[in-house]
Amino acid sequence: MSRKNQLSAFIMLLIGLGIFAFEMRNTNLRSLWHQALQMNLFWLVIAFGAMFLSYFFEALVLKVLLKNREDSLHNWWNICRIPWIQALFNAITPFSSGGQPAQLIALLQSGVEGGRASSVLLMKFIIYQTIVLINFIIAMVFKFQSIAQHYAALSYLIAGGFIIHVFTIGLLLMIMFYYRFTRNLFIGIMKIVSWFISPQKAQAWSQKVLSKIDTFYNESLVLKKEWRKVLLATLLTFIQLLFYYLVVYFTLLALHVNHAKLIDILIMQIMIVMITSIFPIPGGTGGAEYSFKTLFAKFVSTPSQLFLGMFIWRFITYYLGMFLGIIAVAFKPINERKNVQMRGGKIFNEEFKKSNN
Repeated sequence: MSRKNQLSAFIMLLIGLGIFAFEMRNTNLRSLWHQALQMNLFWLVIAFGAMFLSYFFEALVLKVLLKNREDSLHNWWNICRIPWIQALFNAITPFSSGGQPAQLIALLQSGVEGGRASSVLLMKFIIYQTIVLINFIIAMVFKFQSIAQHYAALSYLIAGGFIIHVFTIGLLLMIMFYYRFTRNLFIGIMKIVSWFISPQKAQAWSQKVLSKIDTFYNESLVLKKEWRKVLLATLLTFIQLLFYYLVVYFTLLALHVNHAKLIDILIMQIMIVMITSIFPIPGGTGGAEYSFKTLFAKFVSTPSQLFLGMFIWRFITYYLGMFLGIIAVAFKPINERKNVQMRGGKIFNEEFKKSNN
């Protein structure tokens, strides 16, 4: 990793430690230690297993979308390392903005052609955002009124996350089905923006965004043609998210919280995903912990039990991905087109720097 990324990871670890230290200020350490010793290790292992399965099904999504192409991936290390790399760079960049370019570089290292890699990652992104939004709408139907009544502050955050996701999906659909209108609309907006910024900067922004709009539209044509792959990838993405949502349920079972209903836990985890999406801090740090503490306090009997559950859940769903991502970057991928190994560390860092510039 580059020094900048190493610093970002270190800072996020420090912030995380600071948040947990703050939450521990009113926690009885003796009670916390007792809760840790009494944990059900079987369900703890299952919680870790659910997260690994979530990563595995995410890797399967990539494998399916690359299937029957000249540069499809067959080496399982090449495939499985991609979600870990995404988890790492999502965790250390605001709004998870670093995950996409990091995945692109990882695919290029494995021998996937650049345009193809961009197309596949675009499909994967659209499918993921759509399933997250659908899950959230279902959750709102069942529980939003109850959450709005009991957790007024969270309801505003949830609504904010919903608006962001709807805007994202709506913008992508506009480009797919109303390409010319969307393009002309953006040009008109930039003409207004150019009144307030320098013409050179406005032109640079316009060229960059219009290029992305054109690329997305061209790739969306491929998306429409390969609908069978998209359907299978959609199913796999749903399973991927299901295992991710189940981590918190298994964590509660590890703490002997057996009275919580599975459907309630799943819905609340879906809500947390929405809340963290509006926090610009990498990984939704702060928002995730606050949401967990607020939503799941009623299921646990003591503050020490709540803190331990929050720590385990956050470690599995956030920090574990960072550590796995560091391993994935450090170890060599295999270039399947050249049938030779490439050094992952140095090349990855240099290309990632270029993509950020």
